[in-house]
Amino acid sequence: MISAIVMIKAEVGRIPEVAQEIAEIEGIREVYSVTGDVDLIAIARVNRHEEFADVIADRLNKVGGVLETTTHISFRAYSSSDLEAGFSLGLEH
Repeated sequence: MISAIVMIKAEVGRIPEVAQEIAEIEGIREVYSVTGDVDLIAIARVNRHEEFADVIADRLNKVGGVLETTTHISFRAYSSSDLEAGFSLGLEH
């Protein structure tokens, strides 16, 4: 799976509705309401890079109330569960 983190600026009065609509898009795994420069952060996961065009450009960006998005495609994921899985397989650093 390929992951992308999508930073979303939304109309302030529609943030909960925008978040819910985005969460219902196939390929979107999670949506967070956050503080800072953006209003929402969505995690998208797809099998092929080309699928981001459908999920983000064709669907997420067209949700009413979305004002602006910035997408960051991940190269590699680091988490304690990934490290634990590696150790259980006998992999070394």
